[in-house]
Amino acid sequence: MTDHSSNLPFTVAALYRFARLDHYQSLQEPLAKLCCGQGIKGTLLLAAEGINGTVAGSAAAIKKLVDFLEAEPAIAGMELKYSFASEMPFKRMKVRLKKEIVTMGVEDIDPLQSVGTYVPAKDWNALISDPDTILIDTRNDYETAIGTFAGAVDPQTKTFREFPQWVENHRDELEGKKIAMFCTGGIRCEKATAFVKGLGFDDVFHLKGGILKYLEDVPAEESRWEGECFVFDERVSVGHGLIEGEAELCHACRNPIAPEDKLSPLFEDGVSCPNCYHERTDEDRARFAERQKQVRLARERGEKQHIGS
Repeated sequence: MTDHSSNLPFTVAALYRFARLDHYQSLQEPLAKLCCGQGIKGTLLLAAEGINGTVAGSAAAIKKLVDFLEAEPAIAGMELKYSFASEMPFKRMKVRLKKEIVTMGVEDIDPLQSVGTYVPAKDWNALISDPDTILIDTRNDYETAIGTFAGAVDPQTKTFREFPQWVENHRDELEGKKIAMFCTGGIRCEKATAFVKGLGFDDVFHLKGGILKYLEDVPAEESRWEGECFVFDERVSVGHGLIEGEAELCHACRNPIAPEDKLSPLFEDGVSCPNCYHERTDEDRARFAERQKQVRLARERGEKQHIGS
């Protein structure tokens, strides 16, 4: 485990592995029991194609969970990244059985059969600096809004299900190029590169360990990353060294907002932000303003509130 901000009380583990996991249903109960018994919170997804999730707890608790998972032969050697949090970044623990551990909406995509070439973080800059490389951000628009790699193509997708159609629409632009793709932790690119390879493209690459691994391993002074990386927990974002970022969530639309967004006349705490102001009615904003008022009053009374939970 890399010692980045490891003096913070909560260890966050982002993990996944594509594997033949025919007995995945039998893992749900023991995993839930272990996590709840150790005070771990977050989400783990189990499917016949493997495991995916992000969880947080004490360092000792997370070690017990990782040891449990690594003892499963099919899961051993999973992609695993650690970061740290000053407060528990999840509200509850969920272990869910799913059809897929990441959904792209295309049948018969199997990263165990065909996948792009893995590129370690230390070699990523050289690949994406090549003029023959097209760099594609496979994440969704609300994620790319607060940070991405310099020069990356943003497909502006709302969900990962839209990504295959975007590729189909831009096939001519991808012909004859090296195609480099990246996502937060690497799992979406497993399926994205498998899909693109299935279309007949040969020079397909993806960032091993995703943005999180890059921000952990590559010094800021050498980095091609701009902004912060959105994460799916209460920290909202992380920066270089995987330290907690400055982004927050708009409690009206749940999209991330950067500090400069709060300077916009369209921003009102708990009511609107530049992302959602024009998508809401005056009645919506009045309702959100009343909710925010109740939250403020509850805080003044010392009650803990979770907006939008």
